[in-house]
Order: sequence, then C-alpha cells, then structure tokens
Amino acid sequence: MAINFQPIYVLASGGARAIEQLDTTSNNLANVNTPGFKKLLMREMSQTIPENKGNKKHLFVFPRFQDTPVILTQGALKKTDNPLDLAIFGSGFFTIETEQGTFLTRSGHFFINREGYIVDPNGNYLLDTEGERIRLQDSSDITINQQGEIFQKGRRIAQINIVNYENIRHIGHSYYQGEGQEIPADYSLKQGFLEQSNTNGIEAMIELINAQRRFEIYGNLMRSLDAMEQKSNEIGKA
Repeated sequence: MAINFQPIYVLASGGARAIEQLDTTSNNLANVNTPGFKKLLMREMSQTIPENKGNKKHLFVFPRFQDTPVILTQGALKKTDNPLDLAIFGSGFFTIETEQGTFLTRSGHFFINREGYIVDPNGNYLLDTEGERIRLQDSSDITINQQGEIFQKGRRIAQINIVNYENIRHIGHSYYQGEGQEIPADYSLKQGFLEQSNTNGIEAMIELINAQRRFEIYGNLMRSLDAMEQKSNEIGKA
C-alpha cells in the first residue's frame, strides 16, 4: 500500500509555522524592557492545494507564512529627567545614520560622543531635518521642545527629524525601515522621558506557551499518522 505523504506535509507546514511563531514571540519577550520597541505579530495565510482537480473532497489546506507586521501602539512613558532622553508621543520615528544606511527608531535614549555629536547606544548618529548629524557644545543647558527643536544656552542648534511611513518593517535591534510613501508624523516630543516597549510581558509568555503546545501537537500528530501508515502497510502485506 502506497504511503500518503500529503497529510504529513500539511502537519509539517503547521509545525514550521509554530516554530516561526515561537521565534517572533521570543523576540517580543526578549525586548519587553527595550525602550521604544514595537511588538511584532506573525500573520499566517492558508493555501489550498488540490490533490485531485474537480473533486472538492480532496483539497488540502496548508498554513503558510504571510508577513510580520509591526504593532505601532503607543508605549508607556517613563520619566528619567535625562535631557537627552526623548520620547515620541504619537506617530513617527527618529532617523539614525548608521554604516548600513539611514534607519528609523523609536528608542530615544541618546548620548553625546567624544566629538560632541548626539548618538544612540550603538554609537549611530541622530539626524536633523537637513539630514545632518547634530553636534552640541557640551552636555549642559540643553532644551528640546515638543517640535524637536534643540536649544543650548538659548541658541537654536537644530531640529530633530521625525518621519513616518505607510508601512514599517523591523530589521533588528530597535531599528526599522519605512516602506511605501512617507506620510505626516503627528507627534510631540517629551524631553526627559523614554517610551517603553508596547509588549505586554504576561501576554507574551502566554503566547510563547501556546506556540510551544502548538508545535508539540503537530509533532504528536505526525508521529501518530506515521504509525497508522506503518500499520496499514503491514495489513496490506498480510
């Protein structure tokens, strides 16, 4: 008796989606305390593959990966009183110059490097509305208003560039890339605050447990199906 591999393929596809869900949920959980981190959601789609064209009773539905959208809900604001800690309240992202290009971030935890430039924890540069790095005299007497204008000792230095896009893609750490058209950013900057991750740690733990159980279920079903196929072959040979 020939082995029917189609059900095993369906279950294996479901197991692969469970692993992807585990990876996504683990990443969310690992960044629950990362300033400005935005939760990722793994979305799936179903793909119907006919075994026998025209016969609706022989259709197999495979779970397939669709995309991983970024959930852009506002994170809670935590007061730090650090003049270079900035929180975006509303929509939009800081623009950061890196060796790999210009990226976006919601993490507003900034510092001044040895050359006097404002940088993030990775040493990458915060950019102004002219696309230039922002340089300060020192770390004293810094005021940043809600529009992102930076003043030091009463003199206007620059305005922080805040941008927004139709779609946002996570590329690692706290960095994102904009996709589609650039759209207006509706925001106000809060100096001396940091936006917290919008990931709920308890919910993420529950999602992680459910993903683990889902993978175990697919694995158990595949083993049971394999055992049934072996029994069928033994009966067929008898």
